Amino acid sequence: MNQQSTAPEREVLAALDPAMDWLTETYKQLHRNPELSFQEHASSRLVSDQLKSFGYAVQHIGGTGMVGVLVNGEGPTVMSRADMDALPVTEATGLPYSSEVDGVMHACGHDVHVTALLGAARLMAERHDAWSGTYIALFQPAEEAGGGSRVMVEDGLVGKVPRPDVVLGQHVMPLPAGTLAIAAGPVLSAADSLKITVYGKGSHGSMPHMSVDPVVLAASIVLKLQTIVSREVKPGESAVVTVGALNAGTKSNIIPDRATMLLNIRNYDDDVRARVLAAIERIVRGECAAAGSPKEPEFELYDRFPLTNNDPGVTARITDAFTSHFGQEAVHLAVRQTASEDFSAIPDAFGVPYSYWFLGGSDPEQYRAAANRGTLDADIPANHSPFFAPVIDPTLAVGVQAQVVAAMAYLGGRMPSINS
Repeated sequence: MNQQSTAPEREVLAALDPAMDWLTETYKQLHRNPELSFQEHASSRLVSDQLKSFGYAVQHIGGTGMVGVLVNGEGPTVMSRADMDALPVTEATGLPYSSEVDGVMHACGHDVHVTALLGAARLMAERHDAWSGTYIALFQPAEEAGGGSRVMVEDGLVGKVPRPDVVLGQHVMPLPAGTLAIAAGPVLSAADSLKITVYGKGSHGSMPHMSVDPVVLAASIVLKLQTIVSREVKPGESAVVTVGALNAGTKSNIIPDRATMLLNIRNYDDDVRARVLAAIERIVRGECAAAGSPKEPEFELYDRFPLTNNDPGVTARITDAFTSHFGQEAVHLAVRQTASEDFSAIPDAFGVPYSYWFLGGSDPEQYRAAANRGTLDADIPANHSPFFAPVIDPTLAVGVQAQVVAAMAYLGGRMPSINS
């Protein structure tokens, strides 16, 4: 702990060392027992039991979603969020606490998120004399499916808990453990998945002249879509258009009557998103008309992830707190990621500002060695890899401290005055 930390912050974090064994065992239990999106029943029970034992008022919101509220006198209200779901990935780490569920793994670090927030919730409850206000620990299901935050909002989240003044979140990443990365503005892209169905006229493979071939039509569309980013998005703006799947037909000598494409679109700006989606539709309809398609194409948007756009004032305040606590060498400027999150749907539902930062989870020595070799991408497993395995020490301790330090920037009452 950096000695420049504020006094209330030190009082809360004084309880961290005695809690480390519990934190480690909690993390290993979660890692061994991963659960897919909307199936986080055991994880939810674990969270609920722990929060109740700490003295929080607990509610189930959004199925397996869980919220604990600790009211501690007058003051601001801070909400901190963690996601709970795992991925359909077969673990290959070889760790002694590897997943015991076939084909399911915490390959994105959500077990770290849950453990860190539980740790922060415990410390805030044990040292409630060091702060004043309301602390809300929110545990969200189904981030990987893109719908967990929306389900909690639709289940009445806004009317069931006190309105926060600020919402906080963090995500473990392949950065050196012991470090944090944070930045104002867009840090994670918005993302849309789009299913497109185009129609042709089926025929025998020996009689293509009697068909409208949807395979050729889809191939032409895929190639034309590649011009959107290179020719329709302004240089300096960012967008991604990926065709992740193209499916048509069942047999080599049958020309099918339809083809489907699955697209992924990412950007950091709503205007860019609108232009890209409009360009996709224009190209698809134009190619269908040129091919003589007998039926209009169909478009289905799904799995929408909102932009994660950190509030400048909140982020400045938390960055200052992180720097004071961890030291300037441990706090870095976050680089925009084209990964996506549904975190921001929660503060957006309340109409309040937020900040979301990245927590290092990679072995620092291995990271430095890979960086020196120029082999980071090859040697440091990224999120969603079957080899992704954050080091327990110091990742858990820093994750808990980051949650506490950020919350205490509002609840401690002795932080420097920074407009938020």
